Amino acid sequence: MEQMIVWWESLSDILRVLYCMAVPSTLLLVIQTLMSMLGSDSGEGVNYSDTSGLDLDVPDGADVNLDFDLPDQMDMQHYTDGSSPGDATAMRLLTLQTIVAFLTVFSWSSIASIHAGTEPLFSLLFGLVLGGIAMFLVAKLVQASSKLAENGTISLKNAIGENGRVYLPIAAKGVSPGKVMVQVQGQLRECSAITEGDAIPTGTSVRIVDLRGDMLIVEREET
Repeated sequence: MEQMIVWWESLSDILRVLYCMAVPSTLLLVIQTLMSMLGSDSGEGVNYSDTSGLDLDVPDGADVNLDFDLPDQMDMQHYTDGSSPGDATAMRLLTLQTIVAFLTVFSWSSIASIHAGTEPLFSLLFGLVLGGIAMFLVAKLVQASSKLAENGTISLKNAIGENGRVYLPIAAKGVSPGKVMVQVQGQLRECSAITEGDAIPTGTSVRIVDLRGDMLIVEREET
């Protein structure tokens, strides 16, 4: 402990400030990295609307009387990851990740340069350059990750051609929508649907034939 005190008192004021920046920023960087690896810094991977573990089959003789006042066009945006569409296209330099990366690289590179005998002013400029580069690279990495997340969101176009089962009755001739359970991109989804033919009761197997806005168009599956 005494050696640490002697070492600390031997440092210049600039080095003391740099070490006070370097140590906590490095700890934060390590924590961020561990949280990212463990997936605990976000809700990704958790699908709260996934009903794949539920048995939603309705017996043929069951009488389902559910009166739902459904709008003509259902909003399917809640099936996305909740991020803004612009977040994946705009690179944001000022985030917690980029700031921590800048402070870590700036402080340690300046410390190393000063200990190598470089003038403090030039060492700080050298650290600023390397810190700025690190900040830019982390921002690009976050942008790329956001694009990957956006590409992984559900697209209802992928439901066309799939088979599903009616969950809430569908009125004839598109008068009012019902609900169907259908596999979309490997996940079971509850989607709004209409039919251009006769009414389709609950429990009927259907095939998705088209998409109109956010509304699936279905028809009875031929047996």
